[in-house]
Amino acid sequence: MRKLVVLTLFFFPLLTWSQIINVESLRKVTDTSGWSGNTSLTFSLTKNTKTLIRLKNNIHVQYKMNKHLALFVNNLGFERSGGESFLNQGSQHLRYNYKIKDAFVWEAFVQSQYNSIAKIQLRGLAGTGPRFKLIGLDKYRLYLGTLVMYEHEELNEEPLNINRDWRASTYLSMSLYPTDNISFVSTTYYQPVLKEMGDFRIATENSFVFGIVEKLSLKVSYTLTFDKTPATNVPNTFYELSTGLLYAFD
Repeated sequence: MRKLVVLTLFFFPLLTWSQIINVESLRKVTDTSGWSGNTSLTFSLTKNTKTLIRLKNNIHVQYKMNKHLALFVNNLGFERSGGESFLNQGSQHLRYNYKIKDAFVWEAFVQSQYNSIAKIQLRGLAGTGPRFKLIGLDKYRLYLGTLVMYEHEELNEEPLNINRDWRASTYLSMSLYPTDNISFVSTTYYQPVLKEMGDFRIATENSFVFGIVEKLSLKVSYTLTFDKTPATNVPNTFYELSTGLLYAFD
């Protein structure tokens, strides 16, 4: 369970999409060097009064060698109903970690993102900072990251709204492994603008994974994102509750 890298086989979102990518949920905790990762492609076609098409693709690739770790995440989502696209989102995230000590890692990342519902035409990020292992027990782990990042954001408004800011990105990630086939991971991000701390985003993701049979598990996740200053006519809060089957790659 601790070495779980997952492939989502079915997915039932209750409402919208998160605006902050939780990379912590994608890390593979292992001492083994080399490549690992997963990919999934989900397609559905529903016909009633209208034709509803859903397409989602996720790719995660990770490479580890000695003190070096690099991971790449690509997410794409598309929905179309009655000839109209009403959900179109995607993100790409590249992160590099260098282990200085067992409890001290330096991180650097770049990220691009778009989300039609949140009116994010483009959000580009680049950041760096330390990551600390506060607790590293077999059944309980706690990590703290304190990064600084530059953000270029283009909001789909009239006229086009362009924001360029320096933000902090602090996260706290907790992992519990009460048994060999049960795990719980909770990660919370806090991202304020450095020159205006009242402008911030908060995101939390909480995931419960229960092993059914070897390599196959059930995952239930709840994600909540709050943006203090979203685009015009976009709600401050986005949330998502999902459940799915996970296939593990060791």
